[in-house]
Amino acid sequence: MCEVPCRGRTGFSARPAPRRPKVTERVGPAVVVGFSIALIVFSLLLLLLVLMHKGKGGGLSDMFGGGMQSSVGGSSVAERNLDRITVVIGLLWFACIVALGLLLKFQK
Repeated sequence: MCEVPCRGRTGFSARPAPRRPKVTERVGPAVVVGFSIALIVFSLLLLLLVLMHKGKGGGLSDMFGGGMQSSVGGSSVAERNLDRITVVIGLLWFACIVALGLLLKFQK
């Protein structure tokens, strides 16, 4: 008698069990292209947002009307919102870098 369920005379089937594809094998090249395009867009946005920040000398934000000094002494609402948007875009840029690196590492 067989210890394992017998199939045929030899006790084993002639063909191996079908292999389930890994998650990374199911991801197509369209995902890699999508992350690459998103990375380019986030890079350009990040570049534009950093250039719009007001530094010690002004920068490009002076060109867009941001050169007026506020009498309060604190940063304006527009500057704080620009800081927040820059941080969010920077985090999205970093997430795209990590995701694209993992996809390319595990892709066949």
